[in-house]
Amino acid sequence: MNAPEPAVTSPMPHVMNTYGRLPIALSHGKGCWVWDTEGRRYLDGLGGIAVNTLGHGHPKLVPALQEQVARLIHTSNYYEVPLQETLATKLCEISGLDSVFFCSTGLEANEAALKIARKFGHDKGIHRPEIIVYEKAFHGRSIATLSATGNPKVQAGFGPLVEGFIRVPMNDLAAIEATARSNPNVVAVFLETIQGEGGINPSRNEYLQGLRRLCDQQDWLLMLDEVQCGIGRTGKWFAHQWAGIRPDVMPLAKGLGSGVPIGAVVTGPRSMHVLGPGNHGTTFGGNPLAMRAGVETLRIMEEDGLLANAANVGEQLRSQLTAQLGALPGVKEIRAHGLMIGIELDRPCGALLLRAAQAGLMISITADRVIRLLPPLIITPAEATQIVDILCPLVKVFLDEPQP
Repeated sequence: MNAPEPAVTSPMPHVMNTYGRLPIALSHGKGCWVWDTEGRRYLDGLGGIAVNTLGHGHPKLVPALQEQVARLIHTSNYYEVPLQETLATKLCEISGLDSVFFCSTGLEANEAALKIARKFGHDKGIHRPEIIVYEKAFHGRSIATLSATGNPKVQAGFGPLVEGFIRVPMNDLAAIEATARSNPNVVAVFLETIQGEGGINPSRNEYLQGLRRLCDQQDWLLMLDEVQCGIGRTGKWFAHQWAGIRPDVMPLAKGLGSGVPIGAVVTGPRSMHVLGPGNHGTTFGGNPLAMRAGVETLRIMEEDGLLANAANVGEQLRSQLTAQLGALPGVKEIRAHGLMIGIELDRPCGALLLRAAQAGLMISITADRVIRLLPPLIITPAEATQIVDILCPLVKVFLDEPQP
């Protein structure tokens, strides 16, 4: 029988029990490797869930952050923070957009995007603005972002949810066009360019291009959540750039700070002036330490050619995984875009989370049946092969076991 997902009693009785943790406590890391408090070593195929862009202990990042900690960690947004302008300028340069709001998490970035959409609608005289969102989407766990999320399991127990969302399937432009004909209150389309928690589900290039045309025709905002798929993970700075389009609003977080909490909302000309003083804010957002982490992350990514590395090593991983697993009964599909990889099985596979860790590999299981790989962008071809060599035998054994 397949083993159930690990149900681990927390060894931290005073920490609220909101995570199904594995019985592993990590101590330190170097590059794409981490060690636990017992001295066991693991190859990091998860990157802190797409956060540790530069891996662990990067020799260029660490001294820069040490220098910043000694200089200034936090002030507040009562005052100018010059590093905000430095990072915002770079984000606008690589995105082709115009203005940035800084916060601390992807959830906050998505909340800000939702507020921009609603204010955009109210400014046009729409008193009950509605936003098109997607099946299988995940935008966060606050009440508003939870309402935009398309996962009944994580919504359960938190009703009533926020109104004002219209849900459609991914990659179905006809569904959007039908909504445009029937609902005059729509003000924005909000989607992940590649759904992460939903199982590594990409929006097709032609679909994104169609959305861009439709949003222009309808005077809607196109809002692309790149919290997980942005910052070089697919081999371009942002996943939507493969489609040759620009959004009006783009939430970012995760990989932008290489582990230091950071979020951002990047806006184009139609949305950059929607919010003004007093409309939105955050205490920690844009503090000097987070801004320095973002500036250094993007600088190091450019210096070390990490976009090309993500594209090349990601293709290697996709090819090797497909060669070993693609034809197996029980493997439904392998979806990959750069270093964002999902292996969908025909059955729940939560048991592989602990088995992989016991074999020295850190992975994720999402959408119950999808093995997710999000390694640091510094991963080498040799380390990618090691991921394949550890993971594939585990998957083959798992698929050979009788189903319950």
